[in-house]
Amino acid sequence: MSDQTERLLADARAHLLETYRQPAVVLERGEGCRVWDTEGRAYLDLYAGIAVSALGHAHPALVQAIAAQAGKLIHTANYFYNEPNVRAAAKLCALGKMDRVFFTNSGTEAIEGAMKLSRRFHFAQQNPTRLGLVATHNSFHGRTMGAVSLTGQPKYWEGFDAPIAHVSHVPYGDLDAMNRRVNDQTAAVFVEPVQGEGGVLPAPPGYLQGLRDLCDRVGALLVFDEIQTGIGRTGKFFAWHHEGVQPDIVCAAKGIAGGVPMGAFLVTERVSKALSPGTHGTTFGGNALASAAALAVFDALENSPLMAHVVAMGEHLLAGLSALVAKHPEVAVAARGRGLLCGIELAKHVDVRTVMDALRAKGVLVSTAGTSVIRFAPPLVVSRDELDEGLSALNDVLAVSMKALP
Repeated sequence: MSDQTERLLADARAHLLETYRQPAVVLERGEGCRVWDTEGRAYLDLYAGIAVSALGHAHPALVQAIAAQAGKLIHTANYFYNEPNVRAAAKLCALGKMDRVFFTNSGTEAIEGAMKLSRRFHFAQQNPTRLGLVATHNSFHGRTMGAVSLTGQPKYWEGFDAPIAHVSHVPYGDLDAMNRRVNDQTAAVFVEPVQGEGGVLPAPPGYLQGLRDLCDRVGALLVFDEIQTGIGRTGKFFAWHHEGVQPDIVCAAKGIAGGVPMGAFLVTERVSKALSPGTHGTTFGGNALASAAALAVFDALENSPLMAHVVAMGEHLLAGLSALVAKHPEVAVAARGRGLLCGIELAKHVDVRTVMDALRAKGVLVSTAGTSVIRFAPPLVVSRDELDEGLSALNDVLAVSMKALP
């Protein structure tokens, strides 16, 4: 290991909070779907910074947009409009099929804004006690107090006195359970069209429409968390576009600006007036630099065959993962996903992190989801050959895992 890498690792261990289990790898640069560490080792990136690097690394249009905007104007705060942000708002609403947008810096902040708006909407309707927020078991919505309360995984609540009041959870995909829980005191229902962190679990057919019908019946708002599934990840701009089930609020982030921090919650006109001046705000959200980056991503999605490419590559990836399940049934039990958000579920006796580490040793980067799923969320520009390279590495790792069985 070089002196430079050793110094960087020593500084990281001495000064960063130890909230992640990071290997002894320091990434230095990237191009397309490859990244390189400070030792000069190349890796095939099939996780894209957890579905963030939508256009891959160092995409020329994204680099040019960021550089040009940095030379003009980076930040003003929202005391004034800035030109790239106004254009980004109009384009995002058009592509997202929503009416208005509030820009944030992260997905968690988008969730927090949606939570506030959900309750404020009913307050404005002269129903201030309508505070209930219903989410699902196994969901993931973020790490702040509000967002972690919505997250339906108790391991994330420990030590934080979470969840906050008036938040409850029901099983994902279970409309009967949702019908039993949601009532005239429910402000909003929050759901992911595909549970990402929970194990790459697509919503069952008819589930989203059933939620829409339920919310309309009792007067609750329907919020889709599309932080991981949005911005072309599933082959449509938002995953709900596959089914045409209109939410009242949709939360986005991750790939929205290609790696520059940005999030957003989009709303219909009907609910937008509940957040009047002074009821919500942000210092950095919607800054000119992030907005220029987002415009480059939107342009790529709208004016190139990228979305069709995502559909084709997603089908290829899922077929490849399904073939591995059939080939290695003792260690892999299911493949699922939509577009370029796919996962392969491993048998309970297989340690998912060991498989992930073995893939990294072979030069392939993936992430985990749930307790037993290897998740693939590559850049949307990934090629068939690159997917095949990753599938081949996974085949080798699963073969070794099978040989290790007693």
